[in-house]
Amino acid sequence: MFYHLFVPLIKYVSAFNIFRYITFRAGYGMMTALLISFVCGPMLIKALKKWQIKETIRNDGPESHLAKEGTVSMGGLIVLAGIIIPTVLWSRLDNPYVLLALFATVWMGTVGFVDDYLKIKRRMPKGLVAKYKLAGQIVLGVILGSYLYFYSNNDQNAVLTMIPFLKNNYLDYSSWIVYITVITIVITATTNAVNLTDGLDGLAIGLVAIASGTFAIICYLVGRVTTAEYLGVLYIGECSELTVFCLSITGASLGFLWYNFHPAKIFMGDTGSLALGGALGTIAILSKTEILLIIIGGVFVIEVLSVIIQVGSFKMRGKRVFKMAPIHHHFELKGMAEELVVVRFWIIGFLLSIVALTTLKMR
Repeated sequence: MFYHLFVPLIKYVSAFNIFRYITFRAGYGMMTALLISFVCGPMLIKALKKWQIKETIRNDGPESHLAKEGTVSMGGLIVLAGIIIPTVLWSRLDNPYVLLALFATVWMGTVGFVDDYLKIKRRMPKGLVAKYKLAGQIVLGVILGSYLYFYSNNDQNAVLTMIPFLKNNYLDYSSWIVYITVITIVITATTNAVNLTDGLDGLAIGLVAIASGTFAIICYLVGRVTTAEYLGVLYIGECSELTVFCLSITGASLGFLWYNFHPAKIFMGDTGSLALGGALGTIAILSKTEILLIIIGGVFVIEVLSVIIQVGSFKMRGKRVFKMAPIHHHFELKGMAEELVVVRFWIIGFLLSIVALTTLKMR
């Protein structure tokens, strides 16, 4: 909004030229997100307590988590406000990629909100039926895939995906059926992965902050002709504006972490985890880095794999590989303090993000 408001006034006030710079708007988008989180956080926590929006801890989890019973939930509303408002204020709203990213975030946030509402207010333990939640993810994937394949202005690169470590080599989804299917899988996998990881205070939100910061760098680089040519990656001009969106996620995540780190004063619930998963998956799709997402979100991948391995092993052999899945609970039950598990997973996530960024140069 600020871009559209002030840039036309440059001929009268030259200082407004600064609003043309993505780095300026992205930085202030991040600070605005932080400010929104700091201002809205205490007010929302107070309101949620008044409305009795409190988490119910399942008995099949670690015994130490029973002490978290009654902690307010649906804090994802803070995260959503911290993403949407700064993006609207500081980004170019005529950029289709920004609008797609906002749409995906709001869509999955709405699905998560319905799930939280049914669990907390309607006292339905399972919340939104799994098939309806999956349907929401699939529909989003189909919408994104269809738009990018049939209506994207970037027709030449619409069905290409960058391959890490290989310069000017891309995976080509020649068929619209294959492309839309892959996009749907990416959205579904990412949203569920972030949701599964959201089991310890500050774990998922901290990893999202790291991942979104990494994607901010990637989107800025692939959105500039000079850097894209130098690095031998696809040039996607629309992606540069996603830098504002990515850093808004980082700011919103860090702001929410202020209240969510152990001992958490508020949980984000599915309202936040599904929205953030949808946002990360969409950013990877738009920046043509779906494969790189596996590295950047490596901890999320490990969490999902631990559940698959655990369930598969129990069904096939009647034995568990881990004390409990997802794997963060395994380390808890081995005696590791919750804060220690979280910080170590953050460190792994940070290192994986560094590896992902180096692949841009190692081509």
